[in-house]
Amino acid sequence: MVLWPFVVFFVIVLIIPVGMLLLSHVLGQRHNEHATGSPYESGIVSEGSANVRFSVKFYLTAMFFVIFDLEAVFIFSWAVAVREVGWAGYIEILIFTAILVATLVYLWRLGALDWSPKQRGERS
Repeated sequence: MVLWPFVVFFVIVLIIPVGMLLLSHVLGQRHNEHATGSPYESGIVSEGSANVRFSVKFYLTAMFFVIFDLEAVFIFSWAVAVREVGWAGYIEILIFTAILVATLVYLWRLGALDWSPKQRGERS
């Protein structure tokens, strides 16, 4: 069994990041100004606390985006190979799309996509 290519690869994988870190430490700029340690993003000085609580709907929306975006990748990969998969692939993508639509309708009916505040006396 030839093991030396894996050892060489492993050594290279270790040398490159360590070398990059050492090189940036040696060649990097050294300055310690007043504004160096302050948080700064997009040209705007930050205000308030970083520990702001967001509504859970923000996280639900982010999860829905990731899930549906991942399914878009599956549909795109099917579209690339549509000629090779034939009618069986077409039926499978129809079932897949029907499941996606059913999931979206379920989330819609559940109210997970509704951002408006609940009215008084309205049930969830």
